[in-house]
Amino acid sequence: MKIHAIQTGTVAITAKWREGVGHGRARLVNTLLDREWTEPLPIYAFAIEHPEGVIVVDTGETSRVSEPGYFPRWQPFFRFAVRERVQPEEEIGPQLELLGISPSDVRTVVMTHLHTDHAGGLHHFPDNEILVSTAELAYAVGLRGRLRGYPNKRWPAWFRPTLVDLPAAPFGPFPASMALTEAGDVTVVPVPGHSPGQLAVVVEDGDHAVFLAADSSYTQDALLRGVVDGVGPDEGAERLTHERIRACAAETPTVYLPTHDPETAARLAERRTIEAVREKVIA
Repeated sequence: MKIHAIQTGTVAITAKWREGVGHGRARLVNTLLDREWTEPLPIYAFAIEHPEGVIVVDTGETSRVSEPGYFPRWQPFFRFAVRERVQPEEEIGPQLELLGISPSDVRTVVMTHLHTDHAGGLHHFPDNEILVSTAELAYAVGLRGRLRGYPNKRWPAWFRPTLVDLPAAPFGPFPASMALTEAGDVTVVPVPGHSPGQLAVVVEDGDHAVFLAADSSYTQDALLRGVVDGVGPDEGAERLTHERIRACAAETPTVYLPTHDPETAARLAERRTIEAVREKVIA
């Protein structure tokens, strides 16, 4: 089983977006008013080459973000706190082709959530099953969704995802889960906080697990320190998600791969687990 980290451009965000300061509305205000920026961070999507078929996790961003007016000027997130750079060849479609993966090879696309840097490449998958949590779609649609930072008018007209409500089937410390393969080695778990319906995908590969974490945290270090971001609507849920991921890693050696961590691709290539990092720090 191969797992590919596919970088679809970069995004720079305010420093207080990556690591939130304050609580409640003040946390969001601090994020928008912050004038300190991160370095350009990767925007990763993932492809899992499984014997039962390819599973794509998120679709990355579109190169259209460079077009004037692509994002509404009235939306404060895109006006004050986000800078994205994506070239056409960096979109997920051309990159899958370079890996020898055609659209017909893709059995399922899992959307961890519907923020633009995860859903911008939806147009590459018009004929594939696309999974989205019911809670995420409900939060992202309509005018309220646009006010919350989801540019849902940019979704393809054909976008009608398969809605997922995870059954109460515990997976380690997670109270609900859904297997994506008959082999039971690829599983979806809930990781709310950054968005209400955010999902993660866990790949069990021999003696370790690979945790495709979406935006559960922006870095592995933030996860280990229990630092929430500056934009998630539910700080308590985000902290609980961190606790569950750390508990999962304590049970099984886990390679933790957030979407925007500069170390994600290297950790995947080396299969560097959280425990290995802790052991190195202690040594």
